[in-house]
Amino acid sequence: MAIAGCTRCIKYMLFFFNFIFWLAGGVILGVALWLRHDSQTSNLLILQFEGHQAPGTFYISVYILIAVGAVMMLVGFLGCYGAIQESQCLLGTFFFFLVILFACEVAAAIWGFMNRDTISKELINFYDSAYIKAVDVSGTPSKEGAIKVLEVYHATLDCCGKGDNTPLFLQVASTLCPGKTPDNYQSCHKKLTDLFSEKLYLIGLAALVVAVIMIFEMIFTMVLCCGIRNSPGVY
Repeated sequence: MAIAGCTRCIKYMLFFFNFIFWLAGGVILGVALWLRHDSQTSNLLILQFEGHQAPGTFYISVYILIAVGAVMMLVGFLGCYGAIQESQCLLGTFFFFLVILFACEVAAAIWGFMNRDTISKELINFYDSAYIKAVDVSGTPSKEGAIKVLEVYHATLDCCGKGDNTPLFLQVASTLCPGKTPDNYQSCHKKLTDLFSEKLYLIGLAALVVAVIMIFEMIFTMVLCCGIRNSPGVY
């Protein structure tokens, strides 16, 4: 088609942004798969205690990220092809999927903001429920299971206890945290908060970068569609 001048420049800029978008989709998909199979989170989220599975709210955001990354790669390819072919139909389809993806990302960001503290709090509560049983001197039937749960937390996070170091905890600390002394007991509460805050920050940063790219792509797509429609030979 006979597009020229600024419209032709927009065409190649759109192709470039779509290529970056496609690459970003691949990176996000890779990061999401890493978060899903990361040994630290996996070791903690597969735990069971007294018939209850460790809270898996964190995986909701990861699964959303996996879906977003896969769709981004598909949509990015569609946008690249539509820009090169100067096809209004392909560009219109691309724009439609881009708007849907952008809306889903905004919804996911709102959900993540509202639940930013929920993930660590749920796992802290799960840890505390095992902690209470593990330090119980009366020897409840679930004490051995509780000790095994705490051992996984302590080994995975390199922590020990809740940070209060009560006399009751110090009596069993040598069993729960072998090789550690009271001087280097680090709070598992703090470690859990830091772990998931860091990972959610990574997810939020990826979402922000993608959102900025999407906004530019929507603008360029509309401009290119208008340029194609108004170019000579298009009726």
